[in-house]
Amino acid sequence: MKRLDLVLLFIASITLALATKKNLIIDTDLFSDVDDAGALLLAATSPDVNLLAVNVNHPSSYSALTASAILAHYGKAHVPIGIPRPLTNTTFFDAWFFALGEYTSKVAYHFSGGSLPWGRAEDAWNPVVLYRKALAEAEDGSVTIVSIGFLDNLSGLLNSTADTHSPLTGRDLVSRKVAELVVMGGVYPSGGPSWNFWGSNASLAAHVINTWDRGGRVTFLGNDVGKHVLTGGPLMTTMKGLATDPVRMAYIYYSYYNPRPSWDPLAVLYAINGLGDLFEHGNEGGGYNHVEPDGTNRWVWDDEQAGRDHFFLRLKADNETAAAEVDRLFLRGALSAVGEKGLAQENASSLCRSCGHHEEL
Repeated sequence: MKRLDLVLLFIASITLALATKKNLIIDTDLFSDVDDAGALLLAATSPDVNLLAVNVNHPSSYSALTASAILAHYGKAHVPIGIPRPLTNTTFFDAWFFALGEYTSKVAYHFSGGSLPWGRAEDAWNPVVLYRKALAEAEDGSVTIVSIGFLDNLSGLLNSTADTHSPLTGRDLVSRKVAELVVMGGVYPSGGPSWNFWGSNASLAAHVINTWDRGGRVTFLGNDVGKHVLTGGPLMTTMKGLATDPVRMAYIYYSYYNPRPSWDPLAVLYAINGLGDLFEHGNEGGGYNHVEPDGTNRWVWDDEQAGRDHFFLRLKADNETAAAEVDRLFLRGALSAVGEKGLAQENASSLCRSCGHHEEL
């Protein structure tokens, strides 16, 4: 076979591989809970995902830097990151339970890397501009957006107008490019208020949910679904090869070796795999979600609004089975980032520690 033929075959194989992956954009409030970090681990290490962008919806500079550190560790340093302005240097403090630790500044500093290394948070994209660029460059009807935090950035996208990336309005761009919006937030069929709906600006959450009438289906994973799916234990206690894993350390910094609820990782798993063996729809009878200005929500079963394609999820598996699957994927993803050199260094370091020597390897 000629060299040109080999090159063309290689290009074709790469194109086919990308075409079979799911185009994902993640919008995260990476700050006050560590399950956002676990969700990024899953998205960045899944062989079935083409991660187009990560938008942060909490304005702490450490949130953007942590996202960059995590993506870089898992070989996704090229994935662009957006964050709203003005940036702050605030850090999380658990004023409710006094049991949880702060992790974003520590991960940002100790694992600095990627497109936003330590001290470079201002280099992040404007999140609305990043949305418009990523969507404009994607194939029509190919993008899944996963909202695992506040919906401020998505509200800005819907309100956006034509720019250098696309002549379309934000709403028209969503209609053309987005296949599904997955939202972690709410209580189903009714309840709240949910933190992801009211924790930043409840009116913006209501704007997105109540007016998202184009852009494919909208699927909601409620607060009750992941509350008792406790994960992260095996990731925290597995040492071999993972001592320098930023998500492992994020869980340790945050929860002191106690497993955590899995709202955001479950939302990402659904976005990647669909219902699979873990999920089922809770509203086969139809209806749609409505968010009130205070962040509460209710499911309207009488679907009078044509074109709304809303679903909410229930676990089909029990909590323990779902947790075991998340933990399995955490470990698979974390270990996939460890090359032979990393394992050799880790094993050598362990031997050195065991014999009392502390030379730098």
